[in-house]
Amino acid sequence: MSTTFKRTKILATIGPVTNSPEMIEKLAIAGVNGFRLNFSHGTYEEHEQQIEWVRQISEKLGQPFAVLQDLQGPKIRLGIIKDNRLEVKKGDELVLDNAIAEHDGSFNLPVQYNLALRVKMGQPVYIFDGTIKTTVIEVPSATSIKVRVENDGVLMSRKGLNLPDTDFSGAVITPKDIDDAKYGATKDIDYVALSFVNSADDINSLRQLLESNSSTAKVIAKIETKIAIREENLEKIVIASDGVMVARGDMAVEVGPEVVPVIERRIISLCRKYGKLCIVATQMMASMVENPEPTRAEVNDVATAVLLGADVVMLSDETANGKYPVETVAAMQKTIVYAQDHESVSPIFDKNDEDNLQRDAISGAAVYLSKKLGVDAIVAETKSGATAMSIANYRPNVPVLSVTSVPRVAQQLALRYANRSYLREDGESAGLSLANEIKLAGQFDHNPATVIIVSGKQPGLVGATDTIKVRVLE
Repeated sequence: MSTTFKRTKILATIGPVTNSPEMIEKLAIAGVNGFRLNFSHGTYEEHEQQIEWVRQISEKLGQPFAVLQDLQGPKIRLGIIKDNRLEVKKGDELVLDNAIAEHDGSFNLPVQYNLALRVKMGQPVYIFDGTIKTTVIEVPSATSIKVRVENDGVLMSRKGLNLPDTDFSGAVITPKDIDDAKYGATKDIDYVALSFVNSADDINSLRQLLESNSSTAKVIAKIETKIAIREENLEKIVIASDGVMVARGDMAVEVGPEVVPVIERRIISLCRKYGKLCIVATQMMASMVENPEPTRAEVNDVATAVLLGADVVMLSDETANGKYPVETVAAMQKTIVYAQDHESVSPIFDKNDEDNLQRDAISGAAVYLSKKLGVDAIVAETKSGATAMSIANYRPNVPVLSVTSVPRVAQQLALRYANRSYLREDGESAGLSLANEIKLAGQFDHNPATVIIVSGKQPGLVGATDTIKVRVLE
């Protein structure tokens, strides 16, 4: 298991080309560990069906998968454009009007947000993922703005707008997000990602909303704005969150593509420092939307995220709309395994978990022993998942086999570095029984196999981890 088990996980977006149980199963077999539901698109009925399919495949394959609900946030989009296409030329003037119900083919365009309330003269407005740049030249009415086009291009229905110099403070969690989050709280969702986060307050607001609706989902902050990457904000956001997504698509438009690699490294470093889940997302294998093989640059991009110690690499259009979704996952899996098997991720041993110094110390010691003794796996008996997450924070080179009695925890751990989670009843020998079960199945590389078991004297009690055992399985 230790030489083939990938430690950095894969999160794949379900979209039109993968919206079936057959395709979800193919993605899972190819290497996906979690599925992203993009709530910018689709109906509640469609998302509910997707969750049901994921859980059915999970039961069939005997493997937990995480489900992530990605909230749209204050993503500003054009409305429906007549014939779904409008050519624009440099120098054209467009009116973006929130009051327009139906486009008539002119340069007066419907937009799904009242920009007149926020923008100022001279500010840039990027349309269609930044492919068309415009500049605000007038605010002609209480519901519209006028912009001048800076380059030739084509506009299509519902394409996004980015306004990097416009302040959207206080508007991060939209009414749609609130409704979507409340809906998600009634479904089997493991993570909720909040788009366009600006501050830790945004994360705290979402967490309060989820808790008030009895949700046990963990909160992921999507970092993609100028405000969020400021030094005084970024670290606070990481601390407030359960995890962070490096949302490189909108970030590149908002702050400039040259900034993204530096911020990606900074976020991964902060997530590792504070033990938070880290997801690197957007365009990781973008060429495979159209082509059956990734570019060399894309392979290098994925490998870099692996070697920096990211928990998860994510696919968006590649699996939602691409021609080769299964091949993309297989290529990503191959890249991850080769990178991890030929270059170790350096652990961070000089950090402390202020919430539980004992658990943190035991986790670090377990990973250190695993390297010194060359064991086949670390087995973590965990109720809340905290012990397994703590061990993962030290980036072990062997699998972390997490034993828990809580389905939600097993599913959330599916995205944690090096983790493979198993649902078992609480008990004094749960970890050892699992290790023997895996040994009998021939899944360890050595015979006899050696494992390290991290547990507590009181099985099933949260925060009671206090024991490390080394066991040789004959």
